[in-house]
Amino acid sequence: MSVTTEVPTYDCRKDFADELIRLAEADERIVAVCNDSVGSSNLVGFRERFPDRLINVGIAEQDLVGVGAGLANGGKIPFVSAAAPFLTGRALEQIKADAAYSNTHVVLCGQSPGMAYGELGPTHHSIEDLSWMRAVANLPVVVPADPEQTRAAVRWAAANPGPSFLRIPRFKVPAVTPPDAPFGPGISNTLTDGDDVTVIAVGTLVSRALAAAEQLRAEGIGLRVINMPFVDPLDVDAVLAAARETRGLITAEEATVSGGLGAAVASLVAAEHPVRMRILGIPGVFAPTGSADFLLEHFGLTADGIVAAARELLGHGLHG
Repeated sequence: MSVTTEVPTYDCRKDFADELIRLAEADERIVAVCNDSVGSSNLVGFRERFPDRLINVGIAEQDLVGVGAGLANGGKIPFVSAAAPFLTGRALEQIKADAAYSNTHVVLCGQSPGMAYGELGPTHHSIEDLSWMRAVANLPVVVPADPEQTRAAVRWAAANPGPSFLRIPRFKVPAVTPPDAPFGPGISNTLTDGDDVTVIAVGTLVSRALAAAEQLRAEGIGLRVINMPFVDPLDVDAVLAAARETRGLITAEEATVSGGLGAAVASLVAAEHPVRMRILGIPGVFAPTGSADFLLEHFGLTADGIVAAARELLGHGLHG
């Protein structure tokens, strides 16, 4: 009788908060700024440990980013934290002018991105944030896939002298990052080798891509899985190597297909090494109301959806 072992999953907001506290213990310049989101940003522990280093501006996201920029200009390292749809949508002008154009050391932390707030509906889905943030110059865009990458992203952003945007997952994910994996702009992690098709995935889709690779391996199909934590700047070498060495590329993201990871990869390969592609994401519509699991299934952002895209690229059809 076989026994199925359930893979543990993690809420990366806890790792974000724990790493922020650890860094703040060693560096008094680190402060947190939030928009009445202490609980949802998992900053209760930070507030208890550093009550004079957490600034709550209330529900005023434009002020949130402006205050963060002012603190950075005063020598602090502000982690500006809010629900991703409101941080990126309501304060885009301040992100552009006060953070990116002014090159201030503001760490923008988009909490619960994608469709993690599923039951709250389209107003709370943050599916456009990768497109908006990629369009702003001088703003690295980071989408960690698991707890280890979340901690690495916090460390990197604290040390990076300019602005950055971190997409902090709420949807629970398994650990996928190998020990001692490198982390930084333009650096990806190849998690499985394969010569047939490559999946380039971010965030919640990385573990699903790995599950797809396991399914296809049983059919004799090699699926290369690349975890691309920096949507901007991309790991150009890894993308172009995959374009040369495999028969097609799939991108997978919990975001609209207009302007995000898929668009970034497509722009690169169109100019440097054209290859067949499938871009998986939300196809230019408002996502409906429903649980996060339901919504990912609804848009085919699953292992089965990735398998189907790989078979299509290989000409196998949906049923092998």
